[in-house]
Amino acid sequence: MLQVQRRPRRGTVTSRDPARTRERLLRAAFQEMHRSGFRSADLNAILAAAGVTKGALYYHFENKEALGYAVVDEVIASITREKWAWPLQNAKNAIDALVGIVQFTSFRPEDVECGCPLNNLSQEMSPLDEGFRRRTAKIFKDWHDAIAVALRQGQKLGQVRRDVDADETATFLIAAYEGLTSLAKNSQDVRVLQSGQKSVIRHLESLRGRRGLTKGRRRIKAG
Repeated sequence: MLQVQRRPRRGTVTSRDPARTRERLLRAAFQEMHRSGFRSADLNAILAAAGVTKGALYYHFENKEALGYAVVDEVIASITREKWAWPLQNAKNAIDALVGIVQFTSFRPEDVECGCPLNNLSQEMSPLDEGFRRRTAKIFKDWHDAIAVALRQGQKLGQVRRDVDADETATFLIAAYEGLTSLAKNSQDVRVLQSGQKSVIRHLESLRGRRGLTKGRRRIKAG
């Protein structure tokens, strides 16, 4: 995810650093799109937030659509990789990693209010623009594959039940997680997300194989 940098005191970027200018534009565009959606995103608001001129915008991006595509490819994809793919790639136990990821879900009011940026953009633009549909679909596929691969590795180690279908489970987990964020956004009630989080974690715990159970849980099951 892009690093947050301080805005310049004046309305424009004073440093002639193309990479920094582009980063500012992407960060500002992401925030505006997350809040308002792509179609309602205001280019003037993006320019003001980034502290750059319209000329700088069109130097880096041909048009608003190109800017939106870059936000998906570089910002939203990065967020998803950092939250899901990388922790699963480095995990010693897939279920532990998935539970930890779900537990790390943000309950900040601004995150509940705006919902998931990937899901928002997919729902808004997939029926309207093939470029957005393909890009968001790729992120969903990469997310799905990261979960499925981790579950299969867990099965090899005896940490995940052998009867679990990794692909179906990955699809279900993504659908459940995204559905919960949508319900919480619609209700503007963090309790919806908190309650759903507990249900998802209970489901994940039910996927553990014998080697993935704690000693305490093994005793309970044996009794």
